[in-house]
Amino acid sequence: MKKIIALILAAMMLLSSAAALAEPVTLVYAEVNPLEGTIVGSIAKFFKEKVEELSGGEIIIDIQASGVLGTEAQILDGIMMDAGTVDISRISAFALSSYGCKKATLLSLPFVFENRAHFWNFANSELAAEFLNEPQTIGLPLRGIAYGEEGFRHFFFKTDLPVAGIEDLKDLKIRVSEDPVMTGMVNALGAQPANIPFTELYGALQTGVVVGAEQPIANYRSNAFPEVANTLLLDGHTLGAIQLVITDMGWAKLTEQQQAWILEAGKLTQEYNAQIVEAAEADVLAALKEEGCNIIEVTDKTPYMEACKPIVEANVGAEMAAYEAILNLK
Repeated sequence: MKKIIALILAAMMLLSSAAALAEPVTLVYAEVNPLEGTIVGSIAKFFKEKVEELSGGEIIIDIQASGVLGTEAQILDGIMMDAGTVDISRISAFALSSYGCKKATLLSLPFVFENRAHFWNFANSELAAEFLNEPQTIGLPLRGIAYGEEGFRHFFFKTDLPVAGIEDLKDLKIRVSEDPVMTGMVNALGAQPANIPFTELYGALQTGVVVGAEQPIANYRSNAFPEVANTLLLDGHTLGAIQLVITDMGWAKLTEQQQAWILEAGKLTQEYNAQIVEAAEADVLAALKEEGCNIIEVTDKTPYMEACKPIVEANVGAEMAAYEAILNLK
């Protein structure tokens, strides 16, 4: 009788284990921007769809958007401390430069990419695979899944400011992310950088704490910044290179097959991003014009490029070979 009970208990334990194994793995995906009306929102939704499709529901992507899990810096700080709140995040490529990723710094240098085609030549190259793996090579608890871009980044200003060119930027207080390249660039252009959290930017513009900022145009419009800063200077000082990353803790939740599905979904998402981004950016620009945004075209970027040369030189450092390799992919 005891043997029968033991067998029953063992069978129950096996069934329980099988049921546990059958439970889907949920990965939390952090995005600081809204899902609707943004290129990064479209990317998040596509990635979720592909992961869940490829895995047959074994993996669920739980997207937490609009900064509900914190700013990009707060999310990355949590990842570095193994907080376990976030498994996957879409980040600006330059964000990892603050954590020792020297190659990532190159992607945010002013005017490093001549045009969109130049960036995608990089993103689809063997060099990009080397860049994606940089966090692992220096011991950070995350790894790259895919690259992408959300359009060129431009300055925007409060409506009453007469900004028409580089000479008008002198002494203006402009919000930028807490990054040495972005901060240095604003300084080089004669303005004053202010490191204000993205979630506080609308209020800072509204109250005059800062008079300008910079974003890709889709993010500019979707976050309602034209309501308080309706002048858009199309200088395209850098391309909004982005990447999807997964934490080591998130990666460890997955079987080898599930990891392969994540990487395949990343590859498909990168391809999807390349297909939609130009048209999506054009649609946003058309909508802004229709809504009465004061859009200023920069026909000659030479003064901006010349002013930013010292920042480029200061931040290339020992990565000159990698920087030249990027330039050669034009």
